[in-house]
This record gives sequence, structure tokens and C-alpha cells, in this order.
Amino acid sequence: MAMRKLLFIPFILLFIKLSGQITYTSLNAHSHNDYEQKTPFFLAYNAHFGSIEADIWDVNGQLLVAHSKDEIKAERSLDALYIQPIVTKFRENKGKAWSNQEGSFQLLIDLKTTYQKTLPLLAKQLQKYPEVFDPAVNPQAVKVVITGNTPPPTEFGNYPRFLFYDGKLFQKYNATQRAQVAMFSDDLGRHTSWNGEGNMPPADARKLQAVIDSVHALPCKIRFWGAPDTPQAWKQFQKMQVDFINTDHIQQLADFLK
Repeated sequence: MAMRKLLFIPFILLFIKLSGQITYTSLNAHSHNDYEQKTPFFLAYNAHFGSIEADIWDVNGQLLVAHSKDEIKAERSLDALYIQPIVTKFRENKGKAWSNQEGSFQLLIDLKTTYQKTLPLLAKQLQKYPEVFDPAVNPQAVKVVITGNTPPPTEFGNYPRFLFYDGKLFQKYNATQRAQVAMFSDDLGRHTSWNGEGNMPPADARKLQAVIDSVHALPCKIRFWGAPDTPQAWKQFQKMQVDFINTDHIQQLADFLK
């Protein structure tokens, strides 16, 4: 009888793991540095990506979108490239991201200037549209996730609750702070030097899988930046159940996930 119980336990654990597996769609795709695409926002939006990234700088009180300081242009504002197009789409779709698909997406905003200056400006812009950016008002709202120069967890409460944060793997969070963490992101290079060709070295794969499983146990989602951006890598990340697959190749990943 004891032996039967021991044999039964691994089956239960396997069932739990399998039942939690991700069914991948374009909602598991992340448009990395989306503003560098030929058509910012719309290319990823039309592909139904679940995560879209914009880097922002506070320049004399204006939030401008660019990867580096020398690329800043006055006409490329967060409002023009992202906020207004998103608001327009939500109004067209009567409070939904897409008229022909359930679910919504997250806007990952990377703060390039200090959070003390940048977050209040961002919150002020987003507060004009609670039906679009506040999940407490609209359950299908865009989730705004802050990364880059984020405030320490002890300061999360100083900002509106509709702002969520990109977690750090080695940062400690209490229960209240953890509720504001939308996902965890990390540099894949911290875990492996794998270049996306062939299979990931088994030892690296085991270590990386342990990290992924630990985040899922919270439960929370995980994304890796600095990752190979190839079909072989996408297959590996699916196998390991990485929640958001990072890409600069929007249409190719969208086609792959179909």
C-alpha cells in the first residue's frame, strides 16, 4: 500500500505541472523596443501581441520615446505614439483592446530618467483615461508595467494603484508590494551563454527551468531580455514555459505562434 502511494505522488505532481502548461498565442509575445519598429504600436497591436515596450525620457516635463538620449525627437512623444492610439482603439472597440478577440495587453514602460521625475508625469497623463488604463475601472484595461528606473518596493504605495512593476528576481517584496508586481524580467545572459542555435546546454537548461518554476510558483509571469530571437529559441522558451517571448521580429513571431 505504501509503495502504491509513493508511485501515485509523482503522477499527481506531473498532472499539476501539465495542467498549468501555457497554451501559446500571440498574447505571449513581447514587442521589444517597439518604438523602433517601422510602425510603432500598430504592428504589434494588429498582431495581437500581449506586451508592447516603450522607453521614455522626461525632457523638460515632456515624456519622449527613444532608446538613447541622442535619439530623442520632440515629435516622438509617448502620448502621440502610444497613449492616443490606444485610447482611440479602446473607444472604437467599446472598452476592449480588440473587437474580435478577448483579453488585453500590457504596456511595458522603461523609465530612462529618474522615477521621481518621470512617474508623476506618466501617472498624470494616464489618469485622464481610467477606462483604458485602470483595471479597477475596466477589467480589460491595458496593464501599465514600469521597468527600468523603478522606485524601490517601499515606495510603490506613493503612486497610483493602476501602475504595476517589473519585478527583480533577487528583490524581496512583502505581500502588498508583491500585488503590484505584474511579472519578473531578467537578462538571459545571467543564466546562460546559449546563442539560440541547437539545444541549450542541459546544465543551463536545468538552472533556468528552476528560475522559471520559482516565479510560476508565486504565481507570476516571467520574461527574459537579451535572449536569442530565432525560431529555435522560441521553441526552447515555449518548452520551458517562458510567459512572454521577447522579439524584434513581430510578424515572424506572430506567424510562428499561429
